[in-house]
Amino acid sequence: MATIPITKRGSELLKAELHRLKTVDRPSVIAAIAEARAQGDLSENAEYEAAKDRQGFIEGRIQEVEGKLSAAQVIDPAAVDAGGRVVFGSTVDLEEESSGEKVTYQIVGEDEADLKLGLVNISSPIARALIGKEEGDIAVVQAPGGAKSYEILAIRYE
Repeated sequence: MATIPITKRGSELLKAELHRLKTVDRPSVIAAIAEARAQGDLSENAEYEAAKDRQGFIEGRIQEVEGKLSAAQVIDPAAVDAGGRVVFGSTVDLEEESSGEKVTYQIVGEDEADLKLGLVNISSPIARALIGKEEGDIAVVQAPGGAKSYEILAIRYE
């Protein structure tokens, strides 16, 4: 199985989710199923069906998170020696050339990506345009609305 890059923070978030699923969500759904069973006829018991559906979702998510963690290659951005280049885990300050708008993005794994928080997926167009660039370089991103050019103002590994 191919390894999946993930930051240290992203790995910790997945581990916390797995812990919650196993110690909180799973026991509560088991209790809900037992309570619904106690009500008698299961063929017309909506609570029982809902609890079984929820249990299926929780078990599926546990398997998914365990699979991701087993295939994860945890990368600590602070420990990366990239020689001033943009790499996975880098935090990059950019300025859009036409508007002068400044933005900051960190390049992260697929499961961590959240554009509202400035976390961009390693396989996104902007991350692909930034990888390998240095401060002062211009990155051209092919966006749905056309090409956008960004100047790299600073690169941090935090």
